[in-house]
Amino acid sequence: MKKIGPSAARLGSLDMLRGIAIAGMVLVNNPGSWQHMFPWLRHAGWTGYSLADLVFPFFLFAVGASQSFSLAGTAHTGRLPLNVFIRILRRTAILFMLGLFLNAFPSLLHLLLYAEPPDFTTLRIMGILQRIALVYCAASLCIVL
Repeated sequence: MKKIGPSAARLGSLDMLRGIAIAGMVLVNNPGSWQHMFPWLRHAGWTGYSLADLVFPFFLFAVGASQSFSLAGTAHTGRLPLNVFIRILRRTAILFMLGLFLNAFPSLLHLLLYAEPPDFTTLRIMGILQRIALVYCAASLCIVL
């Protein structure tokens, strides 16, 4: 395991970009009142873009940039070690399942609180976290192969 803490070498600008992107996610997803929100917090229509439309690409850029550091020792060796492949698939599966759980949470909460059967017909399988997981998996495999 890599050491995390003050002695670990980290790229401050990448951490800053990741933090700004996450703060943007929180701001865009929780604007206060959905009826009275700033126009730059709304997603643009088919034309143009707003701040809300830039949050996801910035976060994906931060994910890709951090992969070049975390997978630097295994990149372009010609062979993919089994432990690296398992680590990539494990992280992908955890992110994907966490996204599914978060999307199913309201239905599960109704089951626990009101004993209503969960309605999984409206479950969003390809949510944002699931897309991040798939992009992470594809980009990681492109880096190490």
